[in-house]
Formats: sequence, C-alpha cells, structure tokens
Amino acid sequence: MTKHSIVWTMSTAALLGCSLAIAQADPLMIVGDDEKLLWDDNGKPVIHPAGKDSVLIVDLADPENPKIVANLPLKNSVVGPPVNLDIDPTGSVALVADSIDVTKEDDTLKMGPDDKIYVIDLKAKPPKLVNTLTVGKQPSGLSFNPTGNLALVANRVDKSIAVLSVKGTDVKLIDTVPMDDIVTHVAFTPDGKHALATKFNANKVSLLDVDGDKVTYTKLDLLTGLWPYNVAVAPSGDIALTADAGNGGYSDGSVYAVDVVDLKAQPPRIIDRVVVGDAPEGLAFSPKGNIAVAAIYRGSNNKNAWYYHRDGSIAVLRIDGKKVTKIKEIEVGG
Repeated sequence: MTKHSIVWTMSTAALLGCSLAIAQADPLMIVGDDEKLLWDDNGKPVIHPAGKDSVLIVDLADPENPKIVANLPLKNSVVGPPVNLDIDPTGSVALVADSIDVTKEDDTLKMGPDDKIYVIDLKAKPPKLVNTLTVGKQPSGLSFNPTGNLALVANRVDKSIAVLSVKGTDVKLIDTVPMDDIVTHVAFTPDGKHALATKFNANKVSLLDVDGDKVTYTKLDLLTGLWPYNVAVAPSGDIALTADAGNGGYSDGSVYAVDVVDLKAQPPRIIDRVVVGDAPEGLAFSPKGNIAVAAIYRGSNNKNAWYYHRDGSIAVLRIDGKKVTKIKEIEVGG
C-alpha cells in the first residue's frame, strides 16, 4: 500500500495518511506519493530503494474530473506526521519537506534523515520546482502563517523549528529555533502571532510567540496524552487540538484521545481530552470551525493483529465554543 500526503486549496477534511489545508485560491491539490515505505501483513515496514517518489499537482476546477497538471519526480516521505506539505494562502507556492532518505549498507536498505525542503511554483504552467532548501535533519510537519509570508518547519531529528521567509517563490531560511525535544508538527494561530508545536516523544505541546519574522520558544510546555503527532488550531483561534497517537504512533487496540487546548486562557492550558479511537493521526478543522475530524488507524496496516480492522475511520467532532464532543465515526480506507 502506497501512502500519500495531500493538501488541497478548496476545503478541509482528514484522511488516514493524509494532511489537508485551506487556501483561498485556485482549486489545486498537492499529493505527495511515497514509494519507499510499505508494510507487510504484520504491520512491519518494508523498505524500497528511493527513486520512484513523486509530487502531483491536481487541478480541481471540475471536482468530478480532477486533472493532473504536474507530476514532479521529488523524493518525499510520510514517515512522521502526514503534514509534510502545504500550499500558501494565495495558492502561489507550495512547500514539501523531504524527511527521509534510503541508503544501502552492504545488502541492507536503511532509512535515515534527510534535510530538504522543495519550493514549487504553482503559478507556472505547468507548476514546477524552483528551489531546494537545506534545513535541519528530518523536516516533518510544516505550515504557512495566515498571510503566507512566513512558514515554520519541524526538524524532527535536530529538535528545532526552521523559520522560512516567503516572498512568492523566493523562500529563504532565516532562523532556526531550538526546541529541546523532538518536534513533529507546528501550526500557526489564525492571527499569526503564535504557533503550537508537538513534542512527540516528550508528550507535550509547546507555545511559540511570533513577532514579524521573529519566532521565540516561550518555554511553555503543556503535557498532552501519549505521543502527540499533529496539532490543529480552530479558525476562531479559541482552541487547538492535538492528535495523541499512542504507542509510538502505531495501533495497539487501545483508545487514545485528542487534547483540547484553551488558547484564550492566560496562560494557555489543556481543558479536556476527548477519546476518539485507536491511534489518531491526521487532524483538521472545517473552514467554519464547527466540526473537526481525526483520522484513526484502527490497526488497518497489521492484518495479523487481534485489533486489525480492514478500514481506518474518521472520528467526527462537534465544536461548540471550547466544548468538543465526538458525534460520529465514519469508516474509510485502510
């Protein structure tokens, strides 16, 4: 089973193994296709040589007939949270983090951290790669600020966050912020004045202050549930959710939660934990902010486990101010 990372510019939902984002622009979707990593029937990784990955740009002007307008041979990976790509709010540029490289040692293929960010010009006909940046080791979750002139990238192995200046397709690394622990994803608040970063191994979510292009780690760390992979901020800016994957990011048959972070409290704090299922990973709010969704593994990549389900699921959450309630679960692909 090939895994994908996806971002589109029309609306937001969540799919297992996918990340999604909103941009008020042309209806384009970007898909990261990782051919290096598959799983056997026991849920164990099977590594393949690099060289077959791709990044697709898909035109969704006619949603019934999506059209691939660019197929770029760019190595990328969904190892870590599936939020390794994003489209800026104007729909002009996309960023793709290349977190993993595959090397051969004797006769054995091994995965190790890469350090590249690809800059794709979405206005070109067809869209094309225009630059490759070097950041910290294993760049993973990333996001643009609301105005699109700044982007943050979680450097997982380097335990830092890369700060990128964005002026159209002119993207530059301007700072690196040490975070003390492994970070997997970082997301801005709607006003662009703060950001939240998930510390996967430390079971924390951390607050960053943003003043212009200056990003500062406030040292405010909130204890989450186990293994928070992703973080999403409500369009209102009142709350954020973390997806606590549990068991190091793998299913184990037990249920885990999303944490509700009150961003208006002084200081911000976690006010609730909502059980959603076995290994939540993908996470997103609807544009109106009244619904959020979490993608649940449910053991769908481990056919021989007692907790195996052929399908993953989407946990649907009602958002009423700062009150979050699970209201439905929808089966989707494995």
